[in-house]
Amino acid sequence: MASKADSIKLFSFNTPQMRAFHMAWLAFFACFFAWFACAPLMPVIKGEFGLTVGQIANINIAAVAITIAVRMVIGPLCDRIGPRRAHTGLLLLGAIPVFGVAASQSYESFLFFRLLIGAIGASFVVTQYHTSVMFGPRVVGTANAAAAGWGNAGGGATQAIMPLLLSALLMLGVSETMGWRVALVVPGVLMIVIGLLYYRFTQDCPQGNYAELRAAGVAIEGGKKGGWDSFKLAASNYRVWLLFITYGACFGIELFIHNVAAVYYVDKFQLSLAQAGMAAGSFGLLALFARALGGWISDKAARRGTLNSRVNLLFVLMLGEGAGLILFSHADQVVFAVIAMLAFGLCTHMACGATYALVPFIDKRALGGVTGIIGAGGNVGAVAAGFLMKGMGSIEQTLSILGFFVAASALCAIAVRFSASAAAEHALPPAATV
Repeated sequence: MASKADSIKLFSFNTPQMRAFHMAWLAFFACFFAWFACAPLMPVIKGEFGLTVGQIANINIAAVAITIAVRMVIGPLCDRIGPRRAHTGLLLLGAIPVFGVAASQSYESFLFFRLLIGAIGASFVVTQYHTSVMFGPRVVGTANAAAAGWGNAGGGATQAIMPLLLSALLMLGVSETMGWRVALVVPGVLMIVIGLLYYRFTQDCPQGNYAELRAAGVAIEGGKKGGWDSFKLAASNYRVWLLFITYGACFGIELFIHNVAAVYYVDKFQLSLAQAGMAAGSFGLLALFARALGGWISDKAARRGTLNSRVNLLFVLMLGEGAGLILFSHADQVVFAVIAMLAFGLCTHMACGATYALVPFIDKRALGGVTGIIGAGGNVGAVAAGFLMKGMGSIEQTLSILGFFVAASALCAIAVRFSASAAAEHALPPAATV
């Protein structure tokens, strides 16, 4: 019977594990691209609808708020129906509000569809679930982080691509009012195409699909009863809530930066829309390697030390992120601002990878619940940051305050530490020799 993979054959599409890996990050990329496709166009949309700072904050909050609930639900749902069906359904249904936001004619309708679009952010949970059930402990941190990181790169890609797409449409004679709407149709179409491919080329776990395996009486690790049972079991584990906070302080900040970076660079440094998009996009494109780097180092640390070595790494990265964010908020020149953003962005993405390198070891009996709750923490962090910005009325001051909060959250990271017996239980066996 097929088992979890102990290696990542990056250029292979022949095994169920690698097909799930590649389709998972591609699906998350499409969702992330669509999720934040509006953000780099906000200076244009702001002008068309005459949006205030408070209304922009409402839109940013809406973009990540519903994701909290959907992430908590979809994790246990993966335990019940399997990641293949969960991801396919999310992609196909999630395309609807993407088309809806492109058709918006007022602030109210734009806000409504922006809220619904937030549901597709739950793609991350399915991605992490799918790679967790497909790869063994020796490489699961790297697999989780790489799949999520390449998917997160959709946030950087959209910052760079959407302004260029709008510029191309304007050069073709399309009006600015129609141009941003046409541009937003593209990510919706991409989601539909990838959703159909996901259903065609993946399966739930190495052994097959949950429904068929259950019908045959086969015991499977990931596909327990799921649903409410999985959620309750995960919610009773204090480590889940500690990582909920730390993930809010790393992925939540990442989401917040995706929403405000373009506007911040335009307003503070008077960059053009294309220049601001490229600057903001560089932050998201760090995900191409930085999140995977965090997971890879976590795997390496665990091989040389113990499970607590993963915890120590997360602690250090959270401190680095907080310090870098404070420097970014106080940068007065655009060059220094970009350098500081890339520095704290590196720690941010690596911390996200290090967090989900720990997730498979929290409670295997409730993988979906653990994955979903911790994933929702990222969106809680982004929503909290949005409300803070709304209260402060200044992106710059908000970033500075967030830096101190992030540094303080490192205490939650170090508190995840496992007992000697628990660490020994998850100790990796010596590498196989050939």
